[in-house]
Amino acid sequence: MTMLRRRTRRPKPDTRKPAPPAVTETRSRRRARPGAVVPAELIVTEETTPQAKASRANVVLVTGFEPFGGEASNPSWEICKRLPATIGKTRVETLQVPCLFRTSIETVAEAIEKLKPALVVCIGQAGGRDRISIERVGINIDDARAPDNGGERPVDEAIAPNGPPAYFTTLPIKAMAKAVRDAGIPAEVSNTAGTYVCNHLLYGVLHFIAASGHATRAGFIHVPYADAQVLDKPGQPSMSVDAMARGIEAAITAALAHKTDTKISEGRET
Repeated sequence: MTMLRRRTRRPKPDTRKPAPPAVTETRSRRRARPGAVVPAELIVTEETTPQAKASRANVVLVTGFEPFGGEASNPSWEICKRLPATIGKTRVETLQVPCLFRTSIETVAEAIEKLKPALVVCIGQAGGRDRISIERVGINIDDARAPDNGGERPVDEAIAPNGPPAYFTTLPIKAMAKAVRDAGIPAEVSNTAGTYVCNHLLYGVLHFIAASGHATRAGFIHVPYADAQVLDKPGQPSMSVDAMARGIEAAITAALAHKTDTKISEGRET
């Protein structure tokens, strides 16, 4: 008689996926190196949380310069005084900036730290231009043809010795220029902010934002002489301060509405 042997059942392997480990929040202990260029997409800080973004989204900082070069006024600051308290739902904060190398950057950087604005729009006078110019780029060089208001006149000096050669603005410059023209005011995209305090401030603010990890978008706008300034300057173009203020308001409105720029040509051959 043959005996039947029972087959031993082997346990089936557990094919279920193990539960994922609990996620614990980690925070980088690294701090931005002085002079380091930190790409915005690599920055993870408290300020990039949804709550922090919400607190930034309701402020735009607009700066204008004090008079310089013997002028009694500066249209960039006169424009700031005419801007509304709010544009849409965004509060407008204005700041007068001294026409001084280094100090101008420090003044705006301090305001950025305090306000954490969504946008910084710096304005400066460019005598000789006949329209509002939305600047594309700031370059890492000071080459002053005249002293600033403190008597400083740097020639062929780097703004940030360890910084990159240039920074492109992070504002939607083409959308802004179009919005200004749509408001009936002449405007253009400019490819040079000069090598005086205006370019110094543009480059310095963008360098500060990149190195410090702020998510603020920033840029610079040049404006012509005001009408009152050319009474003793025959042949020089000018624009009324009220018209310039309307143009700047239109530009800020466009900057707030466009996270990315529009794809239209604003190039030139020279």
